[in-house]
Amino acid sequence: MYYPEELIEEIRMKNDIVSVISGYVRMQKKGSSYFGLCPFHNEKSPSFSVSPTKQMYYCFGCGAGGNVITFVMEYENATFQEAVKMLADRAGVNLPEMEYTEETRQRESKRAKMLEINKEAAKYYYCMLRSPKGKKGYQYLSGRHLSEETMKKFGLGYADGAGSDLTAYLRSKGYSDELINESGLIGFDEKRGMHDKFWNRVMFPIQDSNHRVIGFGGRVMGDAKPKYLNSPETMIFDKSRNLYGLNFARTSRKGNIILCEGYMDVIAMHQAGFTQAVASLGTAFTMGQAGLLKRYTDEVLLAYDSDGAGVNAALRAIGILRQSGIRGKVIDMKPYKDPDEFMKNMGSDAFQERVDQAQNSFFFELSVLERNYSMDDPESKTAFHREIAKKLCSFEEEVERENYIESVAQKYHIGFDNLRRLVASYAARTGLVQPVERPKSTVARKSTPEENMKKSQRLLLTWITEEPDVYPKIKAYITAKDFTEPLYQQVADKLFADLEQGRYNPAAIISAFEEEQEQRAVAEIFNTKLNELATDKEREKAFHDILCAVKQNSFDYYSERTGSDMGALNQVISGKKALEELRKTHISL
Repeated sequence: MYYPEELIEEIRMKNDIVSVISGYVRMQKKGSSYFGLCPFHNEKSPSFSVSPTKQMYYCFGCGAGGNVITFVMEYENATFQEAVKMLADRAGVNLPEMEYTEETRQRESKRAKMLEINKEAAKYYYCMLRSPKGKKGYQYLSGRHLSEETMKKFGLGYADGAGSDLTAYLRSKGYSDELINESGLIGFDEKRGMHDKFWNRVMFPIQDSNHRVIGFGGRVMGDAKPKYLNSPETMIFDKSRNLYGLNFARTSRKGNIILCEGYMDVIAMHQAGFTQAVASLGTAFTMGQAGLLKRYTDEVLLAYDSDGAGVNAALRAIGILRQSGIRGKVIDMKPYKDPDEFMKNMGSDAFQERVDQAQNSFFFELSVLERNYSMDDPESKTAFHREIAKKLCSFEEEVERENYIESVAQKYHIGFDNLRRLVASYAARTGLVQPVERPKSTVARKSTPEENMKKSQRLLLTWITEEPDVYPKIKAYITAKDFTEPLYQQVADKLFADLEQGRYNPAAIISAFEEEQEQRAVAEIFNTKLNELATDKEREKAFHDILCAVKQNSFDYYSERTGSDMGALNQVISGKKALEELRKTHISL
């Protein structure tokens, strides 16, 4: 460790998990929990659950789960210590000097060295651009109307011809081949051995929000493919949770952030004074990136390419922004393709006008949809109005939906009452405009005897955390040793010990496990889906069946080991008596 266990628990308790995760994910309350779209994988139906009672999150789709510290670690790509510090700062808790384990010290050292390697590589590329070897790259950037000041601000550089010059440079700085390889800066093949990954490319250092270089993008000089090449993902670089230019845009104080598609768009806009511009990193816009933006703004303006691909990308981004609770608008680039071209031809004043006139994202969607219909044909026009009604059903909040119905009716001359009836009719027929339903798990498991046994143990632990008052009624029959899976037994041991002392703190149990995979597994144990049962009698029978299944499995498990394990023999003797009593005992819920 690290920090004292009591201090970690204080920090965790002062950071309500619903409050923290609401800063990243848009959630809706359903029963005693909150649900939203998982920030750790792409999905259309909400499968991400946050329990204020347990102070845990769990995704029924991808299996991500843990407590508030786990969430910050996973979302921010942070170490345990970094996550604790972030949450301590949020809660106003002062941290003492930290003690490191050897394993933690090694992991921290490796992360620090990878950041150093990227910093050295950025310096190398930067100097190369300004050397005779970088003439081609410098002419390219100057030809794109970039000033030396702008090139310096973004740390632009150049990787020269094929070879291993950067590799040799990093070796000369004392970095091992293993670390250089893990940084994603080199490639390997039988013909050339280790060689530089980037060559004959203008280089764009990618920085995190704290201005640390975490990766690179390279634009090829000439017609080679791919045109743009990015660093692979590493322990310090996750493309889906970073944005190019955010290190500058987050302090722009412009009241919004402009989302572009490419590095050059961002750079050209910053040079023109639009310092709130950012771009995704060679991938489609993600929920993780939307969550990152939500920390800095409530409004995002899309400045995507005006061609078909750009329009489709904008439509997808609009949906993600809306799901994340961010207002979206779309900037019209026509007659130019992208912000870079627009700025060169029209200038910053004209672009500011386009920013001021940015179209509401919903009306942009309707304008794109309208292209598929003929407004001169009554039948086609009616079909378009039906599609409008369908889209209006996506607004779950009644006030917001009513406001949009009024605006849309006015814009398309439909008539407010007519459109309202059409929306109500469509919603009634399709079941839309309904609250979010709790999703079923998509984590498939084979129904084997072993898995059925594990599931019974998970169900019992989940039931006890859902209803801790049941523990005193069953502790005479069940002990932690009855959970034959090692991890489940550890969890039961900690849970039962807490309950014996009158504590109920399942989220704290997660903190006892250091590995992320273990934390996920513990979160799953506490979030196994319990079937909805209509009557108390059905619930009591189901609970009794689960108890007996766990106890029977325990008896069978230790019976097989009596020949070589004296402890197993004692467990069998006591277990048989408890099992017989349990079978004839009624446990009231």
